[in-house]
Amino acid sequence: MNSVRLEILGSFELIRGGRRVAVPAGAQRLFALLAVHGDGIHRRAAAERLWPECLPMRAAANLRSALCQCRKSGPRAVVESEGQRLAISPCLSVDYRDAWRSACRLLEDDRGAEADLDDLDRLVAHLVRPLLLGWDDEWLALERERWDQMRLYALERLAQHFLAVGRYLAAHQAALAATAVDPYRETAHRIAIEVHAAEGNIACAVKHYLDYRGLLQRELRVSPSSRMTELIRGLTTA
Repeated sequence: MNSVRLEILGSFELIRGGRRVAVPAGAQRLFALLAVHGDGIHRRAAAERLWPECLPMRAAANLRSALCQCRKSGPRAVVESEGQRLAISPCLSVDYRDAWRSACRLLEDDRGAEADLDDLDRLVAHLVRPLLLGWDDEWLALERERWDQMRLYALERLAQHFLAVGRYLAAHQAALAATAVDPYRETAHRIAIEVHAAEGNIACAVKHYLDYRGLLQRELRVSPSSRMTELIRGLTTA
């Protein structure tokens, strides 16, 4: 009942003992910043990133207030302070960190896709969620880009794995989730076409290709790669 979990994929949530905890805005921002900096961050850097519009003394005061609010959020210290460095306590689990580690294992180990199917499905559920939906803090721009790149590659790897083992629905959903992150990136679109082809849905494969080609020509004035064109040609001339 004393477990504390922080969720920053999608909306911000702090859950203690299975119940959502109300967290003031300043503390939410500090929790989020520390959550994406696994090795911790210097107090001054934290204050500057979270309150860039404030003078240093005011930003430092805001940080102290947020830190006090954070420490009241759990039965144990959820934020650790060592000298001038702040970090999330190991007693607090973070969905973002869990998903990042799982995605890294998947991408770094060719056998990563041999994990339990339920674990892979949970990973997909994490990967489809953006980082801190609705937040407009400046410091989040780079972190969102890093997260989007990680989830793109992981979703594509998962889609390829699901396709290889015949889980076509899961493969298609993972591929489409990747296209939602970056609609111009070709890899996920190509996997989606391959899923349609594996199921014998050639018309769906061609439609997906035409929709993607139309998007590229309309928005970027470019065409799909020769690899994708050859894929479609092979399907329609077989």
